[in-house]
Amino acid sequence: MRMRILISNDDGIYAPGIMALYQAVRDLGEISVVAPHAEQSAVGHAITISDPIKIKTIQREGDFEGYAVVGTPADCVKLAVSVLLDKPPDLIISGINLGPNAGISVIYSGTVSAATEGTILGIPSMAISVDAFTNPLWDTAGQVARRLAQELLQRGLPPDTLLNVNVPNRPMDQIRGFAVTRMGRSRFAEIFHRRITPRGDTYYWLDGELQMLGDLKGTDFQALAEGYVSLTPIGFDLTRHACLPELKQWNLAL
Repeated sequence: MRMRILISNDDGIYAPGIMALYQAVRDLGEISVVAPHAEQSAVGHAITISDPIKIKTIQREGDFEGYAVVGTPADCVKLAVSVLLDKPPDLIISGINLGPNAGISVIYSGTVSAATEGTILGIPSMAISVDAFTNPLWDTAGQVARRLAQELLQRGLPPDTLLNVNVPNRPMDQIRGFAVTRMGRSRFAEIFHRRITPRGDTYYWLDGELQMLGDLKGTDFQALAEGYVSLTPIGFDLTRHACLPELKQWNLAL
């Protein structure tokens, strides 16, 4: 039986990364592509509830046919699994994202959220990103995606767990291997540039940079810096379990 793979992303269905992913895994099974009609980077796990969600069928370069969704990455996965596909996929792959999704970027990432939605729906899922914003080596990331897809189709993942993958932007023969990592601690140091429109209205343009915090040993950041593909298992239970005993000691009687 041919395995069924669903591909999505947050850079949009016309992004080069999704084409590279499709070409890398196309012979592993029956491939479906459902992705946003336009870029949806940094939308996190937003879903559309106040507007209708429009879709249209598109073809790219006569190569793959897919659905373009006027919605978020999470919308795409929900629609694909619930409505658009005849049967649920055996694997969901989100990417290949332009730019890394390491550290706190995971919280904001639409790429990761597409994989998170698949995991919520009980389907093994991974997000894959390349560590570059210019001159990405799609072929390297595609080869990594293919190798991991083969492993995931055979092994699956634990319940409520997705795999977040970051690939160094290096030729394949310069990739040092795979590293199982934790999320690095980081935050964005943001700058809002104030501007005035020709009509006198004020607006702000977000800028800034990612700051690393704490010890980087064993993190996705360290793996990328040293030329390893970072594999980070991620869950969506955000409870800080270590804090539960302390909170239970609070004097909260009404």
